[in-house]
Amino acid sequence: MVIKLSQKGWVVIPAALREKYGLKPGAALQVVDYGGVLAIVPVHNDPIKAGAGMLKNGDSLTEAIVQEHQAELRRESG
Repeated sequence: MVIKLSQKGWVVIPAALREKYGLKPGAALQVVDYGGVLAIVPVHNDPIKAGAGMLKNGDSLTEAIVQEHQAELRRESG
């Protein structure tokens, strides 16, 4: 999707994307520079609350690390 920068430096986010991401007038957005790539990211009022449950029901990172460590030990001893 191509959008144009206005003379004042404004960018219009298309309605379909505003609806998809629940962006309302006055929403706080942050522009992030990823070394040549610009990203527009919504700013959450409460980032802790917004992230709560994000990893719920997923694989356990701790368990994956323990399993990898055990596999490494087996490779070294075998």
